[in-house]
Amino acid sequence: MSALTDYLESLAEPQRSAVDAVYRRARSLVPEAEDAESYGMPALRYRGKPLLALKVASGHIGLYPFSPEAIDLVREELDGFDHAKGTIRFTAEHPLPDDLVDRVILARRAQIDGKGLR
Repeated sequence: MSALTDYLESLAEPQRSAVDAVYRRARSLVPEAEDAESYGMPALRYRGKPLLALKVASGHIGLYPFSPEAIDLVREELDGFDHAKGTIRFTAEHPLPDDLVDRVILARRAQIDGKGLR
C-alpha cells in the first residue's frame, strides 16, 4: 500500500471516483509514474519529480500539476472552474474534461523530460 492508495481508500464517493479517474488517466499517459508524496499530498512522481497531485477540500477537488506553466496552457479553457497559479479546482459533479486533464499531464511530463511545454 502507498500513501496514494491509502488516500483514495479514505475518500467517500463521489470524490473517490473523481480523484481516481484523474490518477488513472495520468498513469495511462505516464506509465512510469510512481506513487509518492509531494508537498504533503499523495501524488505521482515521474523521474523523481512531482507530476500530479489531487486533494479533496471542502467544496472542491484541487488538481496540482506542480507547474503554473502547465495550467497556463489551458487557462483560457477553464471557464466555470476556479483556478489559481498552481491549482485547478473542480468537483465530482463538474469534472474537468478528459482532454484538458490529458494536456496538463502531458505538458508536465514534457517539462520534466526537459522538452518544454507543448
